[in-house]
Amino acid sequence: MSPALLVLLACGLDRLVGDPLWWPHPVQAMGWTIAGLRRAVEAWAGDAPGRLRLGGTLLTLLVVAGSGLTGWGIEALARHTPLLGTPLLVLGLASALAGGSLERAVRAVLEALPDLPPARARLALIVGRQVSQLPEAEILRAAAETAAENAVDGLFAPLFWMLAGAVLLQLGPAPPSLHLPGPLALAWSFKAASTLDSMLGYRHGRLRWLGTAGARLDDLLTWLPTRLVALSLPLASGRPRQTLRWLRAALRDGAPDPSPNAGVSEAAFAHAAGVRLGGSNTYADGVRTKPILAAAGRPPDAKAVERILALGDRLELLWLLVAVPTLWTFSAVGAVRAAGALQ
Repeated sequence: MSPALLVLLACGLDRLVGDPLWWPHPVQAMGWTIAGLRRAVEAWAGDAPGRLRLGGTLLTLLVVAGSGLTGWGIEALARHTPLLGTPLLVLGLASALAGGSLERAVRAVLEALPDLPPARARLALIVGRQVSQLPEAEILRAAAETAAENAVDGLFAPLFWMLAGAVLLQLGPAPPSLHLPGPLALAWSFKAASTLDSMLGYRHGRLRWLGTAGARLDDLLTWLPTRLVALSLPLASGRPRQTLRWLRAALRDGAPDPSPNAGVSEAAFAHAAGVRLGGSNTYADGVRTKPILAAAGRPPDAKAVERILALGDRLELLWLLVAVPTLWTFSAVGAVRAAGALQ
């Protein structure tokens, strides 16, 4: 099966099914592995910063390499035993994408409003901030910010690495006995880095040193996809003439955010949707104030959240409209090269 078709099937499956709670998810296995290795590292390192940094670096290498190698193995299985390996490959690729699940989770919050208790309960499933006292306006802001930030983490960054792996698979000069890592290997490597950041990427206690490597790797792997999203959102919104202005605005507004990517992602969607995001949020460890994004925009309401979700849908379609014909072109070129080599 061609890489282009694999990516299309994975995106379709993500949108139709998402991540069913009853289905074992690869990220769960990554999480169990990270938790086990963390206990081992902390038992060895104690409170020594140097040992914690070294252990965190080794932990990151093991988890990311292990996830990538597992994906590479499934790709090999799909080549040699298509009836078994191809369905596993498609399911694995779909599991790396969270566009459908994110959209359903955010809409579930909107559907609960204006009844605050169920809306807060549903919001608590997808945000880290404290929600027990949030009024409706703050629930809507949290939903909008989650939709904007997680569009990159959950959909566009793994899709980018999936497409990069598909291109690598098509262009790689490897002999038939040794294929280069492809879309699942790269997508699962990214998901491993993202999971490491979500579990260990905190700046308190031992995690200040233990989680550094995973957080930095996640920042690195998300940097380019975030900026590609900011660059292409004006096209998806039907405002191509605003491309440079909105890109500069997203980079400017997102710069004060502690994350090199989250602020830019939120700012890009804020400008495209014409909604003001940012402000103070209460977490378990205290209050954090995020930079104001798209200050000239309106406060988020339910329609603004829907606009952000719709922008994500259109942007995914735009990426696929560009990437899939490109992959098919690479596939045709590869077939011609292979035919020439056999003559």
